[in-house]
Amino acid sequence: MTKFKFPTSTLAQSGLRTEPIERLDALIQRHIAEDRYPGCQVALAHHGKLVFERTYGHARITAVNSGTGGSVPSNSGTGSEQLANQDTLWLLYSNTKVIIAMALWKLFEEGVFRFTDRVSDHLSGFAEHGKRDITVLQVITHQGGFPNAVMPTEGWLDHAKMRAAVCNFSLEWTPGSKVVYHGLSAHWVLACLIEHWTGKDFRQYIKDAIITPLALEHELFIGLPESADARVSTMYEPKADAPRRMAPLADSNNSTWRRAGAPGGGAYGTARAMVALYQLMLNGGDLNGVRLFSPRTLSYAIRNHTGERVDEYMGMPMHRGLGPHLRGNTASIRGLGAIASPTTFGHGGVGSSYCWADPESGLAFAYLTNNRVPDPWHSQRLDVVSSLVHSAII
Repeated sequence: MTKFKFPTSTLAQSGLRTEPIERLDALIQRHIAEDRYPGCQVALAHHGKLVFERTYGHARITAVNSGTGGSVPSNSGTGSEQLANQDTLWLLYSNTKVIIAMALWKLFEEGVFRFTDRVSDHLSGFAEHGKRDITVLQVITHQGGFPNAVMPTEGWLDHAKMRAAVCNFSLEWTPGSKVVYHGLSAHWVLACLIEHWTGKDFRQYIKDAIITPLALEHELFIGLPESADARVSTMYEPKADAPRRMAPLADSNNSTWRRAGAPGGGAYGTARAMVALYQLMLNGGDLNGVRLFSPRTLSYAIRNHTGERVDEYMGMPMHRGLGPHLRGNTASIRGLGAIASPTTFGHGGVGSSYCWADPESGLAFAYLTNNRVPDPWHSQRLDVVSSLVHSAII
């Protein structure tokens, strides 16, 4: 296996202001001291070079935090306490959606399909329950009309059952009439399409077409092998009766979840891997001399396809692209930072993470944590975190 090599520089050499990044560093350390999350990893890349990478805290804890800086014993069964390090893998949650999108961009550029195609013209059986006219573009921009459709657990690893479940999804409203985040439904459809077009398990196709050409096999996984389990940071959630205390999140730490690589939220990776992907997007589809996409394909994919329409799940316009969403000019935006340039694009992971890139400055940023914290605190901290990074740009 060829280990990914990211050209490196320093903040000072990059021309970025160091003071805001020092404030970011202090903020993350304070969050960990306050028991907001056990561990964190961040990375900054600028014009193709990694200029800042830091890992904080613990990948695993053996105590449930007390919320007062102390701890009480936990019988969580998560194993011994372990510090996080630069090779720790973090659950990416919905940052996975951008990786799935990249596979779609690749197949689109090869002429396999058009985003304006109807899903049912490619996926036999999908027309059931009134879904005949849904387009691939509507699915990937969260306009498909089935935001609450559920993939049964047996479909996670049995892909014949996965496809049957997708075809059995039922509509909740007319496709295209609304924008509503399809957090746990749309990308199962996209995974089925990838398998139909390529004849491969979608996880294998993404590894072959995206991850391996970029030498990221050590850094990024959709369908985590058992051999990588020891590197994984346990995902936690706040305890309902004490928000500053954490407990392992069972649904996100079991073997079935890790192996499945759920296309809407099951990838694992490092912060440097994520900024590498975003640097590829900033560089017109090329990373370290490896070209995956043309600049025109990226221009089409990373543009606002939903205008100023409000995403009814998010409660604000999200300016959806074909994978990432964009900052735009609205008063607020999730995750990307209030002061981000309008062309900044990226995606987040529920209650834990965000990754983005700014075409105006050539800067990419990844912030990954291992505690799934609900709103409003999650969105509030991301606005501060991302704005600190944007304020480093001059």
